[in-house]
Amino acid sequence: MTDHAETPPEARIDTDTDTAIASVRILSLAGTLPTEGDLWEDWLVRPAHIYPEIRDAHYAEGGEQGPDGFAVQTYFVEIATRSGAVGRGGPITAGIAQIIASDLRPLLVGADGIAGEKLWDVMHRTQVHGRQGQTMLAISAVDAALWDLRGKWMDQPVYRLLGGPTRPSIPAYASMLGFSVSDPDLVAARATAYRDAGYVAQKWFFANGPSSGYEGMRANVQLVRTLREAVGPDYDLMFDCWQSFDPTYTAELARRIAPYQPRWLEEPLMPDRIDGYARLRDRLDIPIAGGEHEYTRWGFQRFLDAGAVDVLQPDIYWCGGLSETLKIAAAASAHDVMVIPHGHSAAATLHFSLAQSPSSTPMQEDLIKWNAVHQLFLRNPVTPVRGLLTPNDEPGIGMELDLSRATAQAYVME
Repeated sequence: MTDHAETPPEARIDTDTDTAIASVRILSLAGTLPTEGDLWEDWLVRPAHIYPEIRDAHYAEGGEQGPDGFAVQTYFVEIATRSGAVGRGGPITAGIAQIIASDLRPLLVGADGIAGEKLWDVMHRTQVHGRQGQTMLAISAVDAALWDLRGKWMDQPVYRLLGGPTRPSIPAYASMLGFSVSDPDLVAARATAYRDAGYVAQKWFFANGPSSGYEGMRANVQLVRTLREAVGPDYDLMFDCWQSFDPTYTAELARRIAPYQPRWLEEPLMPDRIDGYARLRDRLDIPIAGGEHEYTRWGFQRFLDAGAVDVLQPDIYWCGGLSETLKIAAAASAHDVMVIPHGHSAAATLHFSLAQSPSSTPMQEDLIKWNAVHQLFLRNPVTPVRGLLTPNDEPGIGMELDLSRATAQAYVME
């Protein structure tokens, strides 16, 4: 497959330029990521784990574990101009792809593909019931594809269009979602290995919340103790609560783990509990991070107005896209709040990070297992070398595909 597309006969060209959008297509890809054993060894605590039947159920995401590896079925949005240039966003789920195909495609075909600010505004203003959730995820993927298109049109990597680079590479922290947290020896060995591989910090995920009682609390504390003893005192450790705690539980856990000096506690509460975040930040000595599951500049402004967090973590593929993440970062800078995006898309996040001040975005999340899934079909996946993420300087964001890794491919939802 090449990055050229014929203009479909039904396309309505409203602008007399080669950058007019001729088509918006959904590419479905299937393939298998080789794994040694199960990809997801342990899973993290979830807000719905207050219900035992949900807490005790087997849970995994992103595909199906098989004997030969982790089977992935995913989708990419491709936006082609009349000149044949293609911008790509993804991977996305079938549900998000369907929203793009049914609700957003009619707004895009015929419009100027370089006019990203206008297109974002049109999508946002027309999707009045999609200001959050799945529709905003769809808008985010389209926005990423439009930035990829813009970079190709200007024959520049996107970070240059954003005003970067501010430095040649970005330090990465290892995000250990899906690694075992129940075997202390395995936890210690892996923590040491990733530290020695050059990662500047690590983030681990609690498997227990309030419904697991004191036994779960002790297991959480044991995880923190094991990690600190393994990596030593002069190394940053962060811990993700994945919006599953309440203020009382968070405060007690923070009291017990404070001697191990975590760099931050992440998402202790669900994102609408802004007052709870603010109370915790005032009460605890451990910094608070959050915002992964928030949307748009208006949602993040609530966190900033309340002084609720020390670190904002917008997800570029969820919060409204790269365009919206730039606005969130600008607002955060006026409050001296760091912005370290959630690591859903390593490629898009790298371009964002390269255009930010090292004081506001000192490092980037490397979601190790998720990135292996999300980048399965990318020609040049973004991976750290000795703990550093460095761009390859190809035009756009870096979303070219290696279809030799796909066992099935098709354009769908036409």
